[in-house]
Amino acid sequence: MTRQAEKHRLRAAMLRQARTLAPGYRSRSDAAIAARVLALPEYQAAGTVFCFVGTDWEIDTRPILADALDAGKRLCVPLCTTPGQMELRQITALSELRPGAYGIPAPPDDAPLLSPDETDFAVLPCVACNRLGQRLGRGGGYYDRFLARYRSGAVLLCREELLRQEIPLEPHDYPVPWVVTERALYEDGSPARLG
Repeated sequence: MTRQAEKHRLRAAMLRQARTLAPGYRSRSDAAIAARVLALPEYQAAGTVFCFVGTDWEIDTRPILADALDAGKRLCVPLCTTPGQMELRQITALSELRPGAYGIPAPPDDAPLLSPDETDFAVLPCVACNRLGQRLGRGGGYYDRFLARYRSGAVLLCREELLRQEIPLEPHDYPVPWVVTERALYEDGSPARLG
């Protein structure tokens, strides 16, 4: 089986699992994950934050988005422009978000464009990952292309229930330095900050 086929099979299994997680667990883990991100000194020191907008079974990032805006940070969110391509667009209020590609809330097409170099801290999604920050995305390559150009701090958000030991990788897959779950912050596979 090819790596791509392995990823496709694991992605389908993990999406099924993610969608069947108990609502109580999801809301508790959402709150704990957001609290961990907001407590990170790297997030607190960032002037410009890039964060995905969680939907459906994904981690609810609205507390992070709202905090960034309330703290006066420059906040950018993804705007999918063409298959596999996204842009970082600045918003100044959550009310600016509208249903976009794949039903994901997105900024207006005329929102200010930022480059990855202008971003101090990125909050990234996954379908599943391991503690080393090797991620399994939805398969579109959007975040792999972003990570290929991005050089600042980044965290990957994942529920503990969706962590896996092994993630099939291809040459274009980029690891993320930190993984935040409801239980810990993992750095290079080890719990870096607990509590």
